[in-house]
Amino acid sequence: MIGDRVAVFVVFGINGAVYGSWAPRVPALAERLHAAPGSLGLALLGSSIGMVLAASMSGRFVERFGARTAMVAATLLSCVVLPFVGAASSVLALGFVMFGLGFSVGALDVSMNIGAVGVERRAGRALMPLFHAGFSFGGLIASAAAGLAAAHSWSPFRHFLVAVVVILVALLVVLPGLPRAAPRTEETHAKSRVAPIRRPVLWLLAAIALCSAIAEGASSDWSALLLVTVQHIDQGAAALAFTGFSLTMAVTRLGGAWVQNRFGPARTLAAGAILAGVGLVVAAVVPVAAFAYAGFGLAGAGLAASFPIALSLAGAAGKRDDDSGGEREIAFVTTIAYSGFLAGPPVVGGVAQLTSLSVSFVVVGLLAALIAPAAVAAGRARHREVTAAGNVR
Repeated sequence: MIGDRVAVFVVFGINGAVYGSWAPRVPALAERLHAAPGSLGLALLGSSIGMVLAASMSGRFVERFGARTAMVAATLLSCVVLPFVGAASSVLALGFVMFGLGFSVGALDVSMNIGAVGVERRAGRALMPLFHAGFSFGGLIASAAAGLAAAHSWSPFRHFLVAVVVILVALLVVLPGLPRAAPRTEETHAKSRVAPIRRPVLWLLAAIALCSAIAEGASSDWSALLLVTVQHIDQGAAALAFTGFSLTMAVTRLGGAWVQNRFGPARTLAAGAILAGVGLVVAAVVPVAAFAYAGFGLAGAGLAASFPIALSLAGAAGKRDDDSGGEREIAFVTTIAYSGFLAGPPVVGGVAQLTSLSVSFVVVGLLAALIAPAAVAAGRARHREVTAAGNVR
């Protein structure tokens, strides 16, 4: 029987595959709908709005029904909606469908991270970066498949139908291994809880996830344009910058859990923040293409553990005496982080409009570096909470 670690890892891969399937087919969708860049951008914004809304709601759903039920429901919803992305008959219809897809992906994101925290607790050691490696590799594999589909002139609808079949088969294979909801005592249900919005440690963890999301979003949306405008290389070669970023992030996540277990979350986050900040600044200011590629590679490696560790620590901050808890805390941090994916790219574009794209990436690099002091502050805030709770008892 498939164990819970493998099962949750595969679900992370499924979530990455959903995103990796549709995002590379945006040019084909735009061509089929004859969509102008502005209207297409508004339609795609629907997915980000859906993700933020789902993240804000999913914590309570998982708390009531369990991560397993939520993961299965969100995956099935993604499978229902994804083909409609390829079948949308207008830009307006695409916007509504993308909202639904974003909602399903956001719900899956929160529930799978809550499930991963439960696996971590049973294992007694950090595993979250490894699970997020599943997301990265799922996205990379799906992106490669999308490229093959486009090269063979498959329509997005046909491509997405095949992707859905593969996803459903993967879900059926790992379904028995997905962790079930742990039973809770009446004492646990009655236990009073501080709302996440009132806890400084969760705001600091949300700041870590937010800075990471902004840096990742900027690298995804603007790295190719930076190399074209600053390094003056062709578009095909410039696109490899984000490929390098994604590959180093995926590979680094494979070893991220070992690093976290060896050096602790605060040191891991701080070292990664410095590495990412340096990489992004180098890519922005050094007028040599090789340094730009290396810079984005360093940024991918440096940011690899930021989001996973922030969510792991959020889950730990919500842990109850019976080893349950953390659902609302993870949902809170995820919601704040998603706002970075939503607002980050327009902010980068606005700074570039006022100054230059190079200056924008310097700003993004500084934001990535802020993860380091936020990690230290979060550790201290958590220590104060534990100490205060001990004194109360």
